[in-house]
Formats: sequence, C-alpha cells, structure tokens
Amino acid sequence: MESKLTLAIQKSGRLSEGSIEMLKLCGIKVSNGTNHLKAVAEGFPLEVLLLRDDDIPQYVADGVADIGILGMNEVLEKKKPISVVKQLGFSKCRLSVAVPKDVTYTGREFLNGKRIATSYPEILKDFLADNNIDAEIHCISGSVEITPGIGLADAIFEIVSSGGTLLSNGLTEVDIIMRSEAVLVANSNLSQDKINLINKLIFRIESVQRAKSNKYILLNAPENRLTDIVNLIPGMKSPTILPLAMEGWCSLHSVISEVDFWNVIDKLKDAGAEGILVVPIEKMVI
Repeated sequence: MESKLTLAIQKSGRLSEGSIEMLKLCGIKVSNGTNHLKAVAEGFPLEVLLLRDDDIPQYVADGVADIGILGMNEVLEKKKPISVVKQLGFSKCRLSVAVPKDVTYTGREFLNGKRIATSYPEILKDFLADNNIDAEIHCISGSVEITPGIGLADAIFEIVSSGGTLLSNGLTEVDIIMRSEAVLVANSNLSQDKINLINKLIFRIESVQRAKSNKYILLNAPENRLTDIVNLIPGMKSPTILPLAMEGWCSLHSVISEVDFWNVIDKLKDAGAEGILVVPIEKMVI
C-alpha cells in the first residue's frame, strides 16, 4: 500500500489561509474541509486534518498527524517532542511586551515585581528566568490586551502583528522578545517512506519559495557590452542570449533576485541595456 502523509493545519484564520495557499502553489489542492475535521488533498499523497493551532503539537507528537503547519510560537509554548523541519516564511508575527502608553518603560528591569498577562506562559516563564526577572504571570486565554485597562496586569506579553489591537487598547509595544512565522513540524518517529514523502514536499515548498524571491529578467543589449551586462546578472548558471533582427543587438534572458535587481538597475542602463522586462516566476527548480 502506498504511503500517505497526514498533515494537521489550523482550521480557520490567517495561518489556515496561508497554509492552503502554500499547498496550492505546490500543486496540492485541499477541498471539502471547511466544516469538517478532515479534508481531501489532490496532487500529493496527503490527507489533511483541520484543527485548533494550539492542538497541532499534541496531534503530531502523538502520531495522529505525521506533520503539521503552525506558528513557531506554538511550538515553543507547547514544548512537545516534535521536529521543526522547514521555516515557511508566512504568518509572520512577534511576541512582545506591551505597557499602557502613559507608562515609562525603563528596560526589562521594569518588569520586576510586575503583573504580566499572557496567553504564552511557558515562553514568558523562560524569558523571565533567562533575564533574572521576578514577575507574576497571569495566564489569560483571550483578550489579553484589555487586562491593564481593567487593573488585572501592569503589562502584557502577547502576539503582535500590525500593532493595531494594542493601540486600540491604549498600549505601546516596548520590547520584542521573539519573532515567529509558520513552520513545518514532523513527528520524530516516522517510517523511511514517510520521511521520503516529507522530503518531496519540502522540495516543492523550496521551489515555490525561490520563485517568490527571484524574477525572470529579459532585456535588449548591444553586443559590444554583453560581457559587462552578463557580469551584472549572471543568472543561476549562465544567461540565455539570442540574436535580435537588428544587427549588433541581442536579447538576454536571466534570473535575478528582486533585491539585487533594484541594486543593479542603474548599472544595467549605464551598460546600455534597453527594454528591460521583469516577470514573476511561478516555480523555480534547481
């Protein structure tokens, strides 16, 4: 019987949307999962469980799911015996300390003797211990941002994305403790067949990630300046060069990092490049 992976993802929310979109870009379509625990996947030997994100570490550790997609913050908070096998680059956020905007934060020593509300008590406990801070932790399952306003806490330690929720509750972000993003985690005791499938999935993910950070560039170049232009955008191995109908000119096709492109655009123009086109890449396999 052919091996199949069981993947656990968040049932709803930004992490769920990002996970399904990433799978789609990897050629894996997930359907029939909106109102069910289990969804059907097409394009890869995979079944998908839709769960609460804070339940995923337990499901993967117990072997109910082979792999899971969740935030690194949940991995660190739950402390389950699972392996992080790939950073995925979406659903980025940070875990930060925030205080009322009229309070002067003097540094981490400010937290000594204070009451801190959080839904991440384990990460907070480790942070306080590492910094020799003696503070009172209040574990709150939701609406952590309101606790200073109702007198329950002096500060909060919570996930921050845009910071809008903090502002609306009269709070200021004063100390970023860790940054988080979606990660792919795996059970630590899988068969070799399933490990091979995970490696194939990671290969697809990396192809998509490379495509996002690189662009396909086409330009017209005078033949007498080709060496200069090729040195600016060498591509993965070597650019493709085709003759144009106009004598003395050619078309150069290459791949370039988007960041590098903006650094060399003026140099390309100075070298005589014309008609520069930059095109998105859907997949990039190397």
